[in-house]
Amino acid sequence: MPSPRIAKLEDQIQVVVAQMLQRRVKDPRLGFVTVTDVRLTGDAREATVFYTVMGDQSDLAATAAALESAKGLMRSTVGKRLGLRFAPTLTFVPDATTEAAADMEDLLARVRQADEELESRKGTEFAGSADPYRADDETE
Repeated sequence: MPSPRIAKLEDQIQVVVAQMLQRRVKDPRLGFVTVTDVRLTGDAREATVFYTVMGDQSDLAATAAALESAKGLMRSTVGKRLGLRFAPTLTFVPDATTEAAADMEDLLARVRQADEELESRKGTEFAGSADPYRADDETE
């Protein structure tokens, strides 16, 4: 759990970077980018900026190149706006949350399908009791 100061800096860095991408960075390679999260080390020297891009893999690659070229400008602006003695180095990482969520949805769909196939089998019985958590000596 980060300290409250680090958590506040993470939020402020996210806002500053998002504003920079919206207003100051005019690179044509930059796609539709959303800054999803910022993680800052405990000494506030390195910031990892997670982002997502609308589009395909070519848009992601072009946006990564644009972010890499604008890294210095964004770092100096973050340092100036937040009044930091040492501006943290920025590392841009594509956020894999959406892909992980899609993979999880696919797995859940496969499990549901397997459950439906098992349920559709007629004439089968449970190996034990139908409800393993039901106690036979329950008093009501």
